[in-house]
Amino acid sequence: MGTPSQERDRTLPLQGRLALVTGAGKNIGRGIALTLARDGATVLVNGRSDKRAVEAVVGEITAAGGKAVAAMGDISDPEALPRLAAEAERLGGVDILVSNAGLRRQTSFLDMSYKEWREILSVALDGAFLLGKAFIPQMIAKGRGGAFVALSGVSTHVGTPNRCHVSASKAGLEGLMRALAVELAPHRITCNALSPGAIETVRGTSAGPSPVPRADRPIPLKRFGKVEEIAAMVRLLVGPEGTFITGQTIHVNGGEFLT
Repeated sequence: MGTPSQERDRTLPLQGRLALVTGAGKNIGRGIALTLARDGATVLVNGRSDKRAVEAVVGEITAAGGKAVAAMGDISDPEALPRLAAEAERLGGVDILVSNAGLRRQTSFLDMSYKEWREILSVALDGAFLLGKAFIPQMIAKGRGGAFVALSGVSTHVGTPNRCHVSASKAGLEGLMRALAVELAPHRITCNALSPGAIETVRGTSAGPSPVPRADRPIPLKRFGKVEEIAAMVRLLVGPEGTFITGQTIHVNGGEFLT
């Protein structure tokens, strides 16, 4: 019989799992990291440049009794991935991979440079490809399955002006998850995309103004979503309850877009 703390740990559904969450220094990524840690996962909290934000999330997790490690690195840089993979390997290898990092710009198609187009695609789409190449082999080697979730968005489904590069990157991301779902099924690795609608987040200036209700695209539930609601769906997909869900794009948008 263990201590009360040890007994509690044994009941946590993600106990013994290692999760990597990209873009986890704030907003949805932060919420996902906190949620997975709360349910027992050790979390590699990834960020590209804001080390202070990443360390703050690590601090939140450890203060609550969870386990987390800062893992700085640009996931669109092929040279950075081997180092991140080595960090994960030292902790036993990744079981849960969440590709959340992404850049957002507000630029009309006619004003958009090829450089900006490639910059946006390099993080959301190329980054997910590079993550898979670096970490899926760890899941396969462990031999107990795994989960890969990529964050998409409602704009790729409804058409949003001045964001064609973001929409294209997310559409590609969903296609990547569908293909990998079939290819990795023999290894019991599930692959899904999660498409949030309008979510209450703190946005940077380059992302444009915060979302506001659109007359041509009302939200039937008449509110924005919460970060915690997105994190809860990721938690479902990567946990023991989600092992029969794969190759899907899960929409969490209050009815703004109906499949």
